[in-house]
Formats: sequence, structure tokens, C-alpha cells
Amino acid sequence: MQRRVSPRALPSLLAGIILLPGLLVPLQDTLAALPAGEPLPLTPAALLTAAIPDATPDAAVLRRGQYLVAAGDCMSCHLRQGGAPLAGGLRLDTPFGVIYTPNITSDPKTGIGSWTAEQFYRAMHDGIDNEGENLYPAFPYPWFRNVSRADDDAMLAYLKTTPAIVYTPPDNELKFPMNRRFVVKFWNMLFLDSKEWRDDPGHPPDWNRGAYLVQGLGHCAECHTPKNWLGGDKSSEELHGARFGDWVAPDLTGNTRTGLGSWTGDDIAEYLANGRNPHAGAGGPMGEVVTYSTALLSDADRKAVAVYLMSQAASPGQTSGAPDSGTLKRGAAIYEDVCSACHLADGVGQPRLFPPLGLNASVQQADATGVLHVILAGSRLGTSPRRRSPLTMPGFAWKLTDQQVADVATYLRNSWGNHAAAIPAGNVSRLRGELGLRTIRYTSNSGDREPGEADVTGAR
Repeated sequence: MQRRVSPRALPSLLAGIILLPGLLVPLQDTLAALPAGEPLPLTPAALLTAAIPDATPDAAVLRRGQYLVAAGDCMSCHLRQGGAPLAGGLRLDTPFGVIYTPNITSDPKTGIGSWTAEQFYRAMHDGIDNEGENLYPAFPYPWFRNVSRADDDAMLAYLKTTPAIVYTPPDNELKFPMNRRFVVKFWNMLFLDSKEWRDDPGHPPDWNRGAYLVQGLGHCAECHTPKNWLGGDKSSEELHGARFGDWVAPDLTGNTRTGLGSWTGDDIAEYLANGRNPHAGAGGPMGEVVTYSTALLSDADRKAVAVYLMSQAASPGQTSGAPDSGTLKRGAAIYEDVCSACHLADGVGQPRLFPPLGLNASVQQADATGVLHVILAGSRLGTSPRRRSPLTMPGFAWKLTDQQVADVATYLRNSWGNHAAAIPAGNVSRLRGELGLRTIRYTSNSGDREPGEADVTGAR
């Protein structure tokens, strides 16, 4: 499964108990006694937010490691639907085939419980595992190599206190020659930056801290920078936005139309803290980043990230012709029917609940995949300790044809100050197929679903 619904946290008391190294044996006994297939008494949010008591050996180091694991958004990639936190098995569809993320719990055989600090540092810094094999750059070591040795050591120390989960992910399904790991050595020669991380003395401490987070553990460029045919970053377009699977990671530069140019530093920090602000809501993969990472950062670190992002030069402006009047007229009628109840007739929405659609950067991205995905399959906003309600937009694949989706999306992209290219119905059709939404599925109790099939709404 490629996408997951963010789970609820268990009470902090349980979370605090399970993280104590001295109590891991009783916990493992409890897990072993569970019937096969029973859900584990642990949630991702509980693991990342559990208090580590002062009496715990090396408590300060473990707290630092716990914080850094959240900062690196390790949970989002190492959690499959129905799986235990950090046990891996998440399916990643890449242009080169399928990769399944590894188990990074403390289990010594199927996880990283037997890894040394040197082995962990080499994986983070050079993309080499404990057996000397190359890791694929779906693991973001090109960015993690900017992380300090002290931070790497703290992360490993913390990961070794997490419950040991015995789980081996499926084998990768990569095309030749990428199914031969030695090929990655040549990829590294082309794209891996050999320079060690250094603060820039020409910038203040908060900018440098933001750069360290964005270019290191945050690995923002992995999703928000376009890739070339070999999967390497187009460095001249860093943070300009890029297609990310069946989503789009939007422009993070100072572009006022498609980027963050109209946001303040406080807007960025609020978005990272709560998954919503007056301009936007974080859904899809970014919703998970908020839930498992940025919402758990300190206010100072979120502000530092904002300082760094606000310093990024604007990406080049994009030009597009005006859509025909017939498309806009049809799109307006569809909008009034299915969208206006939440986003209101003039597109202003209800800030921090239903995002405004006017001057909306996500709506105006050059690649419209993101807005089409939301219309077809719906989306759920990420949660945070301050905003626990996972607001959900339903999908409309069951109701709207490809042409109708194209019309209403084009209308959104050219109303209330927005300006972006019209969308052909063929683009909608292709994405509908990628999302598995060609067959109409209504609701869980409508009787038209096979056992285990997902609803149209919330299908991704």
C-alpha cells in the first residue's frame, strides 16, 4: 500500500511505558502473546511523542534521537498500512520499479538492532548498509549525509530503544540494471555531493539552522525538486516543485503564484505546526510529514525552516493561454454544484478548515496532478498535537466524468486571481487509471465492493 491514513495516538502513559529500555522485555512478552494478526498496542504518534523519563540511562541522548527521528520524517516511509511503527514494508513506486522500505526497529535480525554506530553513520552518510551493500537513493542519504555524526549517533541510540518488531519486507521489484545494487555506485559518482556540511558564515544562525534541517534531515528537495531521467536532482531547479508519484510536491521558492512568495514566515511556521494556515491545508504525503515530523518540531526550528525557505529566489514565472469560455462556464456550474458548499461561492473557503482556492499555489502548479488527485480521490489533512481533527475532503471520481473534472479544475486554476494552463480530459483519465478509480465505488455499505476494496473517497 502506498499511502496510509494517519492513526490516532494512544494515551501517553502507555507510550511512556513501552519506550523504557528496562521494560522492553515485558513489552515483547506481551506482543508475543498476541494472537496472529492482532494490532500492536502502539501507534506511530505514541512512539514519536512518548516521554523519556530522566531516570532512563542516557535520557538526554535518547530524547535528542527521538526528536531527530521525527525531524527526518522516518515514520512516514517506514510504516506500511496495518504495520508496526518503523517496521517498514511501505511500497514506493519509482520510475525504475518498486522498492519496499526496510525495518528500522531494534530487532537484531530483521531490523537495525545489531548495527554499530559506524555502520549507521555510513548508511546515513554514504548509502552503504551493514553488509557493505549500496542502498538505493529512495533512502535519502544524499541529504542525510549533511547530518552531523553526533546527530546520527543519537538517532541510532533512540532507534535501538524502540520495540523490536520481527518483520522482513518483500523483495524489491526493480528493472534491469537497477536491480543490481553495484549500479548505484555510478549514480553516486554523478549525483552525490562529496562536500561536508558547513554553516554559511554569511548568514545568521537561524538561517543556518533552517538550511541544516531543509537540506539535511528534512530532505525537502527529494520531493520538491524535479528529477532527470536518471533520478538525480535538477540542481538548477531546486525546490521548484515536482511530480511525486500520483501527487505534486509544490514550489517552495519565493514565486508569488506557485510558491511561497505571498506567505509570511509565520504562515510557513503555522503550516508546519498544524498542517493548515490561512492559505492552505496539508493533505496527501505532506499531511503525513506534518503529522509525523514538522508538527513535532520546536517553534524555533519551524521558524528557522521558514527563514531559510523565505530566502529562496523565486522560480521563473510560467505563461499560459486563457482557457476557452465554454470550459470556464461548464467548470463554474460544476463548482457551484459540488464545491461551493465548503469553499463558498467566491472561493474564499473557511481558512484553517477548508482552504481558500483563490491565489492558491497548489491549484496553480504547472503540473496539475495534485489538484486532479484531490478532486478524484479526496484528501485528508494531517493532524498535529494542536489540531487533532483530520479534516477530510471527499473524492468525486464516482460523480464526475473525466471532462467534468478537467473543466472544474481548469475553472479553479483560472478564477479569483489564479492563472494556469487548461487541463485536457486525457490527463484526468490517465490519473484516474493510476489511482485505480475507473470502476465506480460508492460507500462502504453500498454493496458494490469486493471484500477489502477501498472506498472512492479516501482511496489514497
